[in-house]
Amino acid sequence: MANVIKLRKGLDIKLQGKAAEEKMNLKPSGKYALVPDDFEGVVPKVVVKEGDMVKAGEALFVNKQWPEMKFASPVSGRVTAVERGERRKVLCVKVEADKEQTFVDYGKPNMEKMDGKQVLGHIMEAGLLGYINQLPYAIATAPDCPRTIFVSALRDKPLACDFEYEVKGQEQDFVTGLKALAKIAKVYVGVGKSSSLESQISSLQGVEVVEFDGPCPAGNVGVQVNNIEPVNKGEMVWAIGDPTVVLFIGRLFNTGKVDLRRLVAFCGSEVKKPCHVEMLVGQELQTLLANSYDQDHHVRIINGNVLTGRQTTKDGYLGAHASEVTVIPEGDNADELLGWAMPRMKEFSVNRSYFSWLFGKKEYALDARVKGGERHIIMSGEYDRVLPMDIYGEYLIKAIITGDIDKMEQLGIYEVSPEDFALAEFVDSSKLELQRIVREGLNNLRKENA
Repeated sequence: MANVIKLRKGLDIKLQGKAAEEKMNLKPSGKYALVPDDFEGVVPKVVVKEGDMVKAGEALFVNKQWPEMKFASPVSGRVTAVERGERRKVLCVKVEADKEQTFVDYGKPNMEKMDGKQVLGHIMEAGLLGYINQLPYAIATAPDCPRTIFVSALRDKPLACDFEYEVKGQEQDFVTGLKALAKIAKVYVGVGKSSSLESQISSLQGVEVVEFDGPCPAGNVGVQVNNIEPVNKGEMVWAIGDPTVVLFIGRLFNTGKVDLRRLVAFCGSEVKKPCHVEMLVGQELQTLLANSYDQDHHVRIINGNVLTGRQTTKDGYLGAHASEVTVIPEGDNADELLGWAMPRMKEFSVNRSYFSWLFGKKEYALDARVKGGERHIIMSGEYDRVLPMDIYGEYLIKAIITGDIDKMEQLGIYEVSPEDFALAEFVDSSKLELQRIVREGLNNLRKENA
């Protein structure tokens, strides 16, 4: 029986537009792009040039710090562009797919005869290591064996794609991926209450299943790490918050190919028919978004989840870790009579400021407005009510803003990632960009310790 950890802090936000458990057939445009910014902490060095022909699984760029750490093309085809921005920063590498796909054959090694370093080398050679994040710093991991590996198979953010629905029919790939990771280090897999995955993976050697019972953000891998086995200074763990990465690894060992297919929830209150669609990492979003919402409405398209995703456009590409494509109202043309003084029956409030809470658990069509300007930090305990971690969130944010490195370390910055503060940012009455602040703090600390 799995160990059960009950969390009481957090907040479940019920939004309209949840994807139905049905799959939409999507004919892709054939245009793909791998974006280095999707891999936090990676400084890319492009190893292809415009006009080159590549196979699926062949490297498009490598990490300058560790050139052996590759990033594989999701498709075979012709490299059409290497787009750069200011100071020649690599924005993306574009590939136009062939009609008939060809793959690099990485073989099917006998995992039972491999040790951890050999498994790690195989994953790295295939260009998949960069999809794994590490703590501390919440960046793409270094090519070293970690102390422990944490995998969160629980997605509980608003409108999130249910991983148990995604993994149906791919259970063997998931099991193989966990077996490969367990060769490298002990693996903890976080699942939700009454998860169907528990019975399939609980008997795996080197894998321990932990059940989390509580509201969002119980599914955040950083929250799970903090409640299972916190990270100390000088230690490094793998924190896989995107469980589809385990499927990528499992497919590599089962088929010998790099297969970056993932199930994506196409969701949001503006989407006409919310559903699921199978896409490749880096696939163009234009085909998916065409005629899928009212073009007369001013909307915000989010590459990922409403709390942690990045704003994008119709011309964007599916992010490396995006399990949702979300469309919500922008809200910049809202015209409210008397504003905050109205009862607002259709608006959501954490503090029950509106009468909508009287109607029980209902779904809301929230827009992208911040609803207020930036203010001084109010030490009211707001963050702690939605942050189920053994840290003082408000004091940590203040230490990051002031640049007090000693205080940051004492307050547990090595244990956190920006997404852990997504809900705190949502409820923050000071309207601070907490995820950006945490990311800047982690980046400064990494430079200091380099």
